[in-house]
This record gives sequence, C-alpha cells and structure tokens, in this order.
Amino acid sequence: MQMLWPNPSDRVCGLIRHIAESQLPVSDEVADQLWRASQRETRQREYVDDPVLSEADRRLNKANMAHWLASNLQEPGRRVTPARGSEMLIFARDLVLRGMDVNELGSWRAAQRVGWGLWVERCFAATTDRDELRELLEVSANSLTTYIDDSIAAVGTYVDEVREEMGLGAQAQRHTTVQLLLQGARISRGRAEEQLGYPLAGHHVAAILWVDSPADVHELERAAEYVMRACRANRRLTLPPSTSALWLWVPVHEAPPTAAVLHVLDKTPNVRVTLGRPGADLPGFRQSHLDAAAAQRLLARIGSPRQVVRYEDVHLVDLLTADLSQAEHFVAGTLGDLATADPVLQRTVRTYVAEGYSVSNTADRLFAHRNTIDRRLTKARTMLPRPLDHDPTSVAVALMLVELRQDPRSGC
Repeated sequence: MQMLWPNPSDRVCGLIRHIAESQLPVSDEVADQLWRASQRETRQREYVDDPVLSEADRRLNKANMAHWLASNLQEPGRRVTPARGSEMLIFARDLVLRGMDVNELGSWRAAQRVGWGLWVERCFAATTDRDELRELLEVSANSLTTYIDDSIAAVGTYVDEVREEMGLGAQAQRHTTVQLLLQGARISRGRAEEQLGYPLAGHHVAAILWVDSPADVHELERAAEYVMRACRANRRLTLPPSTSALWLWVPVHEAPPTAAVLHVLDKTPNVRVTLGRPGADLPGFRQSHLDAAAAQRLLARIGSPRQVVRYEDVHLVDLLTADLSQAEHFVAGTLGDLATADPVLQRTVRTYVAEGYSVSNTADRLFAHRNTIDRRLTKARTMLPRPLDHDPTSVAVALMLVELRQDPRSGC
C-alpha cells in the first residue's frame, strides 16, 4: 500500500519492533480493555445486548490489534493492510444479516484510543531521547490511525461482497418482518405469514441457538432440526441473526424439558440453546423470543457453562442478577455455608423444595434412597443461616444461581 509518511529511522524501527514484540500475543486483559471501550461507544445496541455479537466484537478487536502489532514487527512504522481474516468477514456477515449500520465509527475509535494509550505507555518506557520519542510517536500514530481508517473502509467492501454472495433479497425481507414483529410494530398478520412462510396464529415457543466458536457453526442447522423434534413439531421458522447463531420458532404449546433437549443435542455438543416461555399469537411470538434472549444474556452475564436453559426455569434468577453485586450478597446471606457446599447437597435441597417438601418424591427424582435424602437435608439445614421453611423460595432461587454457574456434569 502507498506510504503516506516517511519511513522511520533505523533506530526507531528497532524501537517499534521491540514494543510490538512486547505486546504479542495480545493478552485477554488487553482484549477486554479494547472490547469494553468498543461496547461503551457503539450506537448499535445489538453488539452489547446480544452475547454472540458481543463476543464476535471482542474477537475482532483482539484480532485487529494482533494484526497491527505483527505487521509492525515485520515492517515497523509502515502502512498496515487491513486484516482480511475470518473475524473481519464474520463481522461483515453479521452486519448484513442484522441489517445494521456499516458506518459505525464510535466503537472503532474507542478501541483505537485504548490501543493507542497502551502503545504510548510503552513508547515512553522505551526511550528517553526526545527526538527519538517524537519520531516514534509520530510514525506510530500515522500507522495506527491509517490502519483503523483503512479497516473501516474495508468493512464496507466486505459487506458488499457478502451481500452479493448471499443474495439476500428474500432473506432480508424475512429479517425485516421479524424485526418489525419483535418491535411490536403494527403489521398485517397475513402479509407477515406470507413473507415468513410460518403461521403466526396459535402458540409458539422460541429458541436461540448459538456456538461459542465459529469453528462449530456447521452444527447449528442440524441442532435446530433436533430442537424442533424435541418440541414434537414438524415445522419451524429459522433465521440466522449472525454467523454463529440461529433464531428459531416452533408452533407448540409448551417448551420441552431441558433433559429432552440435552438428549437430542448429543450429536451437536457445541451448540447451546435457550428457550422462551410459550405464548399465543403475535404477542406470544414476540415475548417467547424476548424470553429466550433474556435467558441467553443471563448465561453470558453470570458466565454459566450450561448448554440448555429454559427461561421459565430461570426467570427469577434473571431478575435477581440484574445487579450482580447485590445477587452475590443475596446468595451469601440466603445460603450461608450451603453456597459453597457439595453440589449434590445443593441439588438435593433445591429438588426438595421443588417437590413440595416431599422426601419420597425427592428420592425418586434423584434416584436415591429416602434415608440418604434425609441425611443430606439434615446436613444442609445446619449450613443455612435460617430454617429452610422460613423462606424456601429464596433458598431455591439462590441455589439455582449457584447451580447455573457450575459445570453441568457436577451434582447428582
């Protein structure tokens, strides 16, 4: 690419190589700083509210920083060609799929400011010579600023390529229709059904399917078919809101049990699923999806590794964790020593409350002897700050939050 500033001196080239090498590989801490700045400044709330898009944004920020540093290690102070890697192409594809604004400058500039601040700190530590420092900062600023400008322009080019590749005429119309329905806009049911090829009368259960790694995207469509079967449905509406996720609606009256969904996803273990509560007609179509999205955000917010969650099972935890610090106080104050006890003990107490305080039913649910359940409950009661029957609902909700954070293979 054409250089827009003079080549740096040999001494400054050496300093740039030294600083770039000291920042490679890009640490998770630095990636988080770039990502948080990007999230704060974006005008496109989807990149904050949607955990899949948010994580894609984080990967892109990290990849862009790494590419600029690696290029300066090889050719210090030169103009850096934008990275045409998978993260940039995923970003462009997501913009197209969600119909978002290509000219989103705030988030890019915010990440640039953080990256520049980190670089400047290293520059001042690398030399005390004023002339060297002036040249080092000038060359570095030209390189980084031009790199961001070129990368923003490249996104527009990639978006045009993706649109041409995907031929998004009908698909774009379906996305527009769904977005209008989710926003509660007034839209003719008949016209919406015609555009979606899906009946909007009757009941719906919505699901969101996603993968944490782009390498597992190929599992999504197969998993959507499995989830439809677990719902005992024979048709579904499926839309890709991003490269690594699918939105799903099935015309059924109830969400399947978590165990049933886990069973059908045995062949697609990297796909994660949240399910909304069932709802009727257009309001139900909308609310069930909002439930599934809230459950997905909950898992991201608390760092849960759970593969499948139904919103109806975690809606109280969702409300509780709106303020994570308050949630931590609630758990500690409600559970006491039970908060850090054996997961088997925690699961026993939660099941006991769910089964209406029936020891026999709890034993049946957990495939344990009644005497074993009695012993566990006796031990758990000694750990609780207050008697279990004083506020069993709070105990159950606190235990659900603790359980959601655990490895799903732990417990009974």
